[in-house]
Amino acid sequence: MWHDNETTVDYVNFKLVAKVCADLIRNSGGDPISIGVSGGWGTGKSSLVRMIEAELISARKSTASSRDNSEPYVVVTFNPWLYQGFEDARTALLQTVGDAVLKQAEGSQTLTDKAKAFVKRINLLRLAQLGGEVAATLVTGVPVGLLSKAFDLGIGAFQKGSASEVVDAMKGVPEATKGLIDDAKPRSLPKEIQGFRDDLEELLSELGVTLVVFVDDLDRCLPKTAIATLEAIRLLLFLKGSAFVVAADDVFIRGAVRVHFTGTGLADDVVTNYFDKLIQVPLRVPRLGPNETKAYAALLFLERAHREKSIDDTHFELAKKRVEERLRETWKGKRVDLSFLESLAPQADAELQSLMGLAERLSPLLLNARAVQSNPRLVKRFLNTVFLRQAMAKPQGIEVDLPVLAKWHLLERCEEGLANALAELVSADSDGKVAAIRQGEEAAKDADRALPEVFGEKPFAREWLHLQPSLADIDLRPVLHLSRDGTVRDFGHDALTSEGKVLQEALVATRTKSKQLADDIRAAGETQAILAMTRAWEARRASRDWSKSEEVLMLTEVCEVFPAAGPRAAAQLVEAPVTQISPGLVQRLVSAPWARELVNRWEADSQTSEAVKRAIRAARKT
Repeated sequence: MWHDNETTVDYVNFKLVAKVCADLIRNSGGDPISIGVSGGWGTGKSSLVRMIEAELISARKSTASSRDNSEPYVVVTFNPWLYQGFEDARTALLQTVGDAVLKQAEGSQTLTDKAKAFVKRINLLRLAQLGGEVAATLVTGVPVGLLSKAFDLGIGAFQKGSASEVVDAMKGVPEATKGLIDDAKPRSLPKEIQGFRDDLEELLSELGVTLVVFVDDLDRCLPKTAIATLEAIRLLLFLKGSAFVVAADDVFIRGAVRVHFTGTGLADDVVTNYFDKLIQVPLRVPRLGPNETKAYAALLFLERAHREKSIDDTHFELAKKRVEERLRETWKGKRVDLSFLESLAPQADAELQSLMGLAERLSPLLLNARAVQSNPRLVKRFLNTVFLRQAMAKPQGIEVDLPVLAKWHLLERCEEGLANALAELVSADSDGKVAAIRQGEEAAKDADRALPEVFGEKPFAREWLHLQPSLADIDLRPVLHLSRDGTVRDFGHDALTSEGKVLQEALVATRTKSKQLADDIRAAGETQAILAMTRAWEARRASRDWSKSEEVLMLTEVCEVFPAAGPRAAAQLVEAPVTQISPGLVQRLVSAPWARELVNRWEADSQTSEAVKRAIRAARKT
């Protein structure tokens, strides 16, 4: 299995981009620089950031510092998502930087004292976030909030005629402020902020180092945390001897800015400029192309073989090196083709040679399918599912080839509606073979020949039918049995109970919410309700145009009674063409927890109409 964590192991030629970014920091000459690494979920932002950090650290030994035995960089890695709900991300970032600078100053009493004074400024700025009372304290030097509260207590005690209670009420005032601010020393908040920046810049200069801050997972945070982190970054930005690398999905940041400034009517260009003004060097994570997708899949297979000791360290490292070299030369016309992939695996290893062929065949569909688009994380999850199902087959006495499992799961992932329709046909023949697949594979050989009705005329369906191995003569019942992790499978209408059949008919006919429908759902039970919902959804496929809210009513009603049906309902909506979605349809889905991720994706999609996006935002406010 392959994990989803970030890595510095480069399978897709990201290292070249990382080296360029590291060089920008190294060659800045102490001038401030900010680099924004942008890309969607799972595209490899975190891995690219780790590679930039690794490239920077690897050059430390060759870069002299102004202080003996010191490093040329103070590297700070900050993840605001970890602090969400526990501590304000803004102050956490400032404190992390302060701790790093203080540690760097160890060994010099003078610099240590300056670093401690700098940390005190951070504490003062943390106080400033507590509100108006502290702001008044900063200006007057008097602890206004604590004093006023104690004064109120004292007045109350005085009115009761208790002098001792007055004294007790005032005792805590000086002690509560000790160490936070100096008594009767007026301060100006703007001057404190500028002093904070001046002190840090001076410290970095005297230490002879560049402060490099890597900020990651910003797009996992709630809007409030994301904006607070960006505000902290702004406080540290553009200081001599500082560099920032910020990884975030720019689409998410624009959304967070809109949420933060709700009601102000910000124009689109203002929202975009908010992030752009923080970033000097914008960088999008390179999307994998045909060659990179083939290489990535092949190296994942080789990595698995290496873990299982099928190939040794030397062979695996050589394969990675050859792939890196080939990807750097694709612009010359050198391709990652089948012969190249096969040369990466030992010729005597038939299984691994077969997997190289599978990587070559799957990659074009993984690249072009909207549901995957060669997203590295999705490719890993796709392969994890395939190998997991293969592992589950053996204990159950099921014999099924990995390429067959891969081909079927590719259909589930990219055209789930079609996969469900074909699954319904499996029970038509006792041997589990689907005549429509045989007919489709024959028709797909001729570009001018229409596919069987169940396939429609989607380009993906024709490419999938071309993909080897052929499924025409394969009993698909074992394959569908193993795919129960993703959906409810049923090999015949007898699996529906009488209550399930009643519910299916009701869901097909329903146009409005009703108590009777809710009663029918509860009467069927969770398993039958999910199955009936799936059948009803397929039954209305031909009449569905994605324009009416009633079309998703069967999904929302079943999920309201049985929340466990949510993942199945969400899977049904994946096939929705964003260009056809109507405002009325999304209004019903916005409040559904199971549809939240999908609705967010629609809102971020450039092909979604503005009317639909406005409807989503409006529905969230109600």
